[in-house]
Amino acid sequence: MSNKGFRTVHDSMGELEVPQDALWGAQTQRAVDNFPISGIHMPRSFIAAMGLVKWACAGANAELGLLTSSKAMVIQEAALEVAGGKHDRHFPIDVFQTGSGTSSNMNANEVIAGLATKKLDNEIHPNDHVNMSQSSNDVIPTCVHVSAAIGIQEKLLPALAHLSSVLDKKARETDEVVKTGRTHLMDAMPVTLGQELDAWGTQVDQASERLNDTMHRLTGLAQGGTAVGTGINAHPKFGTKVTTLLAEKTGIPFKPADSLFAGLSSQDVAVETSGQLRALAVSLTKIANDLRWMNSGPLAGIGEIALPALQPGSSIMPGKVNPVIPEAVAMVCAQVIGNDATIAIAGQTGNFQLNVMLPVVAHNLLQSIEILANGATCLADSAIADFAVNEDNIRAALERNPILVTALNPVIGYEKGAAIAKKAYAEGRPIKDVARDETDLTDEELDRLLNPANLAKGGIKN
Repeated sequence: MSNKGFRTVHDSMGELEVPQDALWGAQTQRAVDNFPISGIHMPRSFIAAMGLVKWACAGANAELGLLTSSKAMVIQEAALEVAGGKHDRHFPIDVFQTGSGTSSNMNANEVIAGLATKKLDNEIHPNDHVNMSQSSNDVIPTCVHVSAAIGIQEKLLPALAHLSSVLDKKARETDEVVKTGRTHLMDAMPVTLGQELDAWGTQVDQASERLNDTMHRLTGLAQGGTAVGTGINAHPKFGTKVTTLLAEKTGIPFKPADSLFAGLSSQDVAVETSGQLRALAVSLTKIANDLRWMNSGPLAGIGEIALPALQPGSSIMPGKVNPVIPEAVAMVCAQVIGNDATIAIAGQTGNFQLNVMLPVVAHNLLQSIEILANGATCLADSAIADFAVNEDNIRAALERNPILVTALNPVIGYEKGAAIAKKAYAEGRPIKDVARDETDLTDEELDRLLNPANLAKGGIKN
């Protein structure tokens, strides 16, 4: 002990002091001292992935006869504690650190080694034992893929399935509610509310399909490539055994990357994954904004629906209620699109055999997955599931919609239809009334041709 509350540790660069109760060692402490930048630590899901990867690596080394069963056992026990979140406070390194993520890899190695040493009552070395057959250069890309794949499989895809289910249920409930369609934010031909919701549901389902396609590449892991992709200091079967153990542990079909060299040198799959998250964010923004417009009012807006009243909307205007969930989701989507821009820049910042912005890729990718999953759930449960339909407002707007005259085009022609629409709009009269005055069509014919429910289903078929 050199100072009260600290202990002296050493690494290949010399000695330094570490807090007495810290599980980490010298290399972690150097990183803490070197990178006092943002105060943002690596995500919980990434730390969990490091624990799982270290667990699998120890198991693979034991199976290959490179690590004794007793050492492997305590390393695996400690690694699973890390994966479970028991020691998160001992992962203090800033996201903005060395681009390879070596600091975070050594943080995991040192914490696991310290825990394992206590369990075995015999020294477990962070490099020689915990990091056996590994390099930060394959561990960190592997952890990016593992953490993202778990987040998508266990959080995001279920959240999207739930949102799709809620949209489908609401679409069926409102399939007979005929409303004014809108293009360019202007009145257009009728649709049903159910048709609008069905379109949203299709957007969500297609996002899930795209993510599932990307998962085929995201589950390919760089482990076994070690320093530059050649696998130096690793058994030829090491990477395959690691992926097999991870697949058995998580239920996700992890496998060796098609090219270990590409797995180390590029982050193309992370960029692709982020691109799919951006596409989802664009879809959710569209849905959120449609909900805001439909809810607008209650008197001076469209007022087709009333979203659940969740909280007061103003500190100065009593009685005001705002569409807070769609607003929050729109902000989530803005963040995701910004994260994607960062990941794109990070993805292109690789030189030769290694990408050097891995920690920021992990941070942004995992944040996007997390907030999209939570945002989709909030949108489903707190906005879409229980919104009320203002059928009187919908009906009144539909009856005054001059664009209904489009249905008369085949009978009276476009020019005559345009004149009727202009007159109906100028006089504030229903299209049917003006058409009765301006054409030879009977009331029965007008009722048949201008029936909004028929028009929402594609109109009268010849």
